[in-house]
Amino acid sequence: MLRNPAEKIMTLEQAISWREHLRITGRRLVVTNGCFDILHRGHAQYLLESRNLGDTQLILLNSEASVRALKGPARPIIDQFNRAYLLASLTAVNAVVAFDAPICAAELRALAPDIYVKGGDYTREKLNPDECAALDAGGTEIHFIPFVEGFSTTDIIARIMSAESC
Repeated sequence: MLRNPAEKIMTLEQAISWREHLRITGRRLVVTNGCFDILHRGHAQYLLESRNLGDTQLILLNSEASVRALKGPARPIIDQFNRAYLLASLTAVNAVVAFDAPICAAELRALAPDIYVKGGDYTREKLNPDECAALDAGGTEIHFIPFVEGFSTTDIIARIMSAESC
């Protein structure tokens, strides 16, 4: 029987406890983060590829306030719970934790993942310095996965807006 995706949505405190269990059992945790506002094929492939780098995967999801701060007042398109639910419904995702700040340095420091993954538009130099310091403090490996061409939430929203004006 499949697990209810809502059960994979955790608080940071729950995730820290889960992380400790993973560490004790020798399982490698992959963490990535983002807004995941309109889930698309690019996200799905990215999450599959990132999950294959370790044994389990946790997504740090920007909260509604965090997305607004980063993307503007019209975002997010999809509310926090439903973005988390959609992510949690993917087999490549084992857990989802939302965070309120514009960056997730505190969460990365608390979780100390084995592997951290970002999309191909990032390099180590483009990572937030506080997040990078948190990853370095935990001895985390950092990987960058290329984007699937033609898939971007911002571009999808632009195409929708363009179609509505016709």
